[in-house]
Amino acid sequence: KVVFGATVDLIELYNDEEFSYQIVGEDEADIKHGLISVSSPIARALIGKSEGEDVFLQTPNGPREFEILQVRYL
Repeated sequence: KVVFGATVDLIELYNDEEFSYQIVGEDEADIKHGLISVSSPIARALIGKSEGEDVFLQTPNGPREFEILQVRYL
């Protein structure tokens, strides 16, 4: 399951673009290095989900859908 501190590999289902994010505290967040705040919308959508699950996220540019490829704990 996705929890605080986990690194999550995602694929966007619309365009097959892959992303990797680690969920960190607000002070550590740095999107350029793949570190997202636990309070960010995408982290909130991911927490509690498992590998293989789809995640729907409403963004200012419209809805986005991702599949969780892998959850890693470093």
